[in-house]
Amino acid sequence: QVQLVESGGGLVQAGASLRLSCAASGLSFSMYTMGWFRQAPGKEREFVAAVRWRGEITYYAGSVKGRFTNSRDNAKNTVYLQMNSLKPEDTAVYYCAADRYGLRPTDDNEYDYWGQGTQVTVSS
Repeated sequence: QVQLVESGGGLVQAGASLRLSCAASGLSFSMYTMGWFRQAPGKEREFVAAVRWRGEITYYAGSVKGRFTNSRDNAKNTVYLQMNSLKPEDTAVYYCAADRYGLRPTDDNEYDYWGQGTQVTVSS
């Protein structure tokens, strides 16, 4: 049974940092592209970042590029999202997801498995 478990969310002030983690089990982790998506209240889920199998290629949404860093540790079956200079508009539930083929890493329809999400709230 595949499980993706996010952690590290919380309530912070604008300008602060958070690091999200996503621990995976039940799959060959190093063979999956891992993505982060977020969903704010009343909005559709949107792509945030993704990292390919060995971590050598990453993708970012324009709204987070330069502030967020997506990385992975295949020995620990864990992917990380370091979020710096947080803004109130970053407030959302953040989900990690696993995509076996990684053909369109920004497309949430491509992802096979999802975590339950972790809340990030940024106050102004």
